[in-house]
Parts: sequence; structure tokens; C-alpha cells
Amino acid sequence: MKYITFTVPCYNSESYMRKCVDSLLIGGEDVEIVIVNDGSKDTTLAIAREYEANYPAIVRVVDKENGGHGSGVNAGLAIATGLYYKVVDSDDWVDADAYKKVLFLIKEHEKAGTSPRLYIVNYVYEHVADNTRHVSSYRKKFPAEKICGWDAAKPFRYSHMLLMHSLIFRTDTLRESGLILPEHTFYVDDIFSYNPLPYADTVCFVDADFYRYFIGRADQSVNIVNMVKRYEQQIRVMLSMTDRWTYDEIMSQVKGLRRYMFHALENYMMTTLLFICADDAPERRAAYREMWEHIRARDEKLYKKLRRGLAALVLPLPWKLRGKILVFGYKVLCKRIKLG
Repeated sequence: MKYITFTVPCYNSESYMRKCVDSLLIGGEDVEIVIVNDGSKDTTLAIAREYEANYPAIVRVVDKENGGHGSGVNAGLAIATGLYYKVVDSDDWVDADAYKKVLFLIKEHEKAGTSPRLYIVNYVYEHVADNTRHVSSYRKKFPAEKICGWDAAKPFRYSHMLLMHSLIFRTDTLRESGLILPEHTFYVDDIFSYNPLPYADTVCFVDADFYRYFIGRADQSVNIVNMVKRYEQQIRVMLSMTDRWTYDEIMSQVKGLRRYMFHALENYMMTTLLFICADDAPERRAAYREMWEHIRARDEKLYKKLRRGLAALVLPLPWKLRGKILVFGYKVLCKRIKLG
């Protein structure tokens, strides 16, 4: 039985993908590793085929035209046979001890017939350039190693979020949710981390620093220069989330999940405002107006909730001052967690 399917979306990843794949091979034949070559121009596909030949019972390769990160996640999910599904970016890796702990618990819960819909793990920002790191932990939010419902979740504060790095969904939960990520779009991790949540009614937090997120490449999507340029893609992601669950549907969830979903949406909106307002141009202002008009036309209650939430701190400000404050706030956050 395959307990976890790991999907590794790859695009021109020849210089770092081996560290990622090698860290996943520790799971042996209890897992499968789907390497998705997303139209790479380097030797990524050859490296993937090498792993497939050397580990035929573990590694599978999907070779496809370029469609972006979301396309790679979709391709892996389409063929996944594992009980659980986990995405690991090709420049990241997982910690061996934490990996063994998670796999042990998955086996024990499956044997007992108590498998949760979602495992939550800690992740670590690894700033390789100066060998520093920042751990994002959930030990104050959920009871450790206990299967529970969202009613056990404590409130999340400030910018603390559940990210793709921290989530291991049951494969059938993702499929039941109808998750399909947009192609040729950055920041689809946010959709993955939000849209399926109401389908995950049981969770288990594993207090282990499982996922290691590499920080340091100039082309990374979290680089603020890249973020500002890709504001239209962030708007697309934001609207995917506001379109997925209405205000009334969120209100119908148990308290812990309801509270978290509103918290997440407010934080996603602040990120979206950063993307849009960090620069000034007529097309940006037009896109800003269209985004709010879209949300209001679809769901007046959600529109008011978002306007009166965290966004209320900056919406009354003039455009350029708003942009400066949002950029400053993002840089402070980056400095605190060594993000870039």
C-alpha cells in the first residue's frame, strides 16, 4: 500500500532536484514519488527518468508541456495512488526524522481505522545563504498527535497561516473537493491551502519540523520584485477563493474552521492589495476596482466582511501611501522570518 503520494513539480530543476527526491526516497515502498517535468529545457527529464529506472516501485514520471506549478500539482493528483497527497517543490526537501514520524502515525491511524482527512506539520524557512532558519509551528493551535475536529483549533493571529508546506491531505479529500489549480499562474498554493478545508473535517497536527522551504533564489515567487509584476495572477488566485465559498457557507462551518477561513481570506486580501498597490498605473487601479466589484456582485456579505477586516487598516489611505505601508510591512515580515 502507498501511504503518501509525493508530487514534485519540476521546471528546469536540474541543479537542485536531487536533494528533494533523495529526501523523499527514505519512505521506501510505503510511498510513491511522482516527478512532473513541466516542459523543462535542461536535463530535468533525464534526471527524473534516471530515478524512475533506479526505483521503479517508488518513482513515476509525468512528462508534459509547460503549464506552471498548478498544472504540475494537478497532474500528480490525477494519477496519485497514495492514501495521502503531498506536494514538495523541487528546490525544497523534507526532514528525515520528521518524515519517519509522520509516516509512522499515518500507518498507525490507518491500521486503527481512524485516518484523519488532514495532517498538519510544521515547516521551516531555510535561508541557505547565511545558514539561518525560521520555524513556523502550529503547536499553539492544535493538540499534538491527536485526531480532532476544527472545534479544537485555537485562533490564528496576525499573518500566521496554514500553507501548502504544512498540509498533507487525504487524496480522496482533495478529489472530493474538486480541486483543480489554474495553469500558468503563480501563487496557486493559496488555493490549495484554502479551498479544500471544509472537506477536511478531521485533522491531526504532528509536532515535527517536516517541510524545509529553501529561501535564496532571485527568481522565487516570494521575491517582492516578482510579486509586484504578477499582480494580475494574484488577483486571479484571490477571486478563486472568494468565489469558492460564500459568506453564508463559511458561517455554516464549525467555529474553529469558520474563524480560520475568515482569518485566511483577510490575510490573502492584504497580500493581494500589496501586489496591486506596490506600484501605480491606470491598469492597476482598474484591476483593483474590478476585483472589488466582482466580489461585491457575487457576495455582498463577504465583500463587507473583507472591507471591514484587516483591509480596513489601509483602504482609506491614498493609493501611493497605501502601497508604501504595505511594502514596508512585507519587508518587516520578511526580515523577521528570513524570507528573502
